[in-house]
Amino acid sequence: MSEAKKERLKALQAALAAEHAAVYGYGVVGGRIREERRSEARAAYDAHRARRDALAREVRDLGAEPVAASAAYALPFPVPDSDTAVLLAAELEDRVAGVYSDLVRAAEGELRGRAAEAVREAAVRAVRWRGESVAFPGLAERAGTASASVAPSA
Repeated sequence: MSEAKKERLKALQAALAAEHAAVYGYGVVGGRIREERRSEARAAYDAHRARRDALAREVRDLGAEPVAASAAYALPFPVPDSDTAVLLAAELEDRVAGVYSDLVRAAEGELRGRAAEAVREAAVRAVRWRGESVAFPGLAERAGTASASVAPSA
């Protein structure tokens, strides 16, 4: 396998892992969010599930086994109510955008275009949740973190 293909596969697997975490996170969001924002949370959940499934196909097409979802994920903060559920949704989108920006760098052609579209969609959802935008969505440097990945709980 070429070095470029290895990098693309690594970025695909990271994006898939981030989508697994986002699907899990939106399960938490959906359980805490106010009724008036529940359809927005459901739409985001469905979008992340669709992206997750597409990424798993991409990984298989490269001849690899897709990374599996963890049984549970550590949330970045407690989510006891609707206000914190909104914050979690924005955080999930920021993290997903960061991982997809890595995929944009590693991919080319149609995959690169789909990854860029995923960054845009995540950034738009984050703005809707947060009520404001950031200059460069998905850049870990903006958040002051070394990684934008979501860690499964132990």
